Amino acid sequence: MPVPTDKPLILDTHSWIWLLNGEESLGGSLFVTEAESASVAGSLYICSISIAEVALLASAGRVRLVVPVTAWLREALETPGLQIIDIDIDIAAEGAGLPGEFPGDAADRLIVAATRLIGGRLATADPGLKRYGDDGHVSIFPLEDQPIGIGPG
Repeated sequence: MPVPTDKPLILDTHSWIWLLNGEESLGGSLFVTEAESASVAGSLYICSISIAEVALLASAGRVRLVVPVTAWLREALETPGLQIIDIDIDIAAEGAGLPGEFPGDAADRLIVAATRLIGGRLATADPGLKRYGDDGHVSIFPLEDQPIGIGPG
């Protein structure tokens, strides 16, 4: 079970979707409490690549949105206290040079790079990213894996 901390909380794409969908079971009430605390403190983040990932997941039918993706994203980005980490030269370079055997795709690389550069914890259910964290390469707030979806199916 993760220990509460003052470190920024970075949501990977799926944890962002799940949090906004009210999926408490993925990390229990501790995840929701941590996300709410981070939101109030102004230390709740997503990486800008997650915006594109949600749109791509929706267009591929891998998430179910009850509203058009543009409307969902606009509303999701209005989450109080949520900050967006824009991809810049430093994040791109960090992502290209991550240590160890990186288990994810290009989007995961950028999200992990952003997490490392701001000294945050990455909320994720991704088993590969959790192992990468166990290897000491990034701080992880581990979540339980859940089916991907938003809203009623």
